[in-house]
Amino acid sequence: MSRDDRDGTGLVRRLRDTYEVLAREAAKFGIVGAVAFVTDFGIFNLLRFAGPDGVGVLHHKPLTANVISVVVSIVVAWLGNRYWTFRHRRRASAPRELFLFFVMNGVGLLISLVCLGFTYYVLDLRGPVASNISAKVVGVALGTLFRWWAYRRFVFVEELREEGWQAHPASTDEAAEDLSGGTQVDDVRRSQARPGPA
Repeated sequence: MSRDDRDGTGLVRRLRDTYEVLAREAAKFGIVGAVAFVTDFGIFNLLRFAGPDGVGVLHHKPLTANVISVVVSIVVAWLGNRYWTFRHRRRASAPRELFLFFVMNGVGLLISLVCLGFTYYVLDLRGPVASNISAKVVGVALGTLFRWWAYRRFVFVEELREEGWQAHPASTDEAAEDLSGGTQVDDVRRSQARPGPA
């Protein structure tokens, strides 16, 4: 057992590193999510309300409009998360990763559809405000919480598990370093290659 481990310094450092990695991921996840939300919100409202007298091409088909807008936003979110938020985690093949991403977002979509369907068909609230609050505020908020957990747990973890690391890699100082100069896995490999003290 190292001196750091005995006096608790190592544990504190690992906790701090884990927090820093999570904070970076959460910030990037939030930005990507905001872009995807604007995409989703914009397409949904264009399909439902962009037309003469506020009647869009899918005005009377809110669930269809929601599916289309969500699918487009899923692609936007996958690109942002794969190549920015979780770039240090992704190592699965793009088709496999995209498939898992769609599966997790399918659950998020179901959450949104349940909220919208309840408002539209049960409460009989069919205006723009009610539709957007149910689908794009409540539904998106609940779906986002699920997706954050699911992405970290199932989608963007492949290489780290192959290397013997878990979904929350922060056991070295390199784990909390800025990732712009290389992947986290590369940093870990370099640290493992360094000779230890005699």
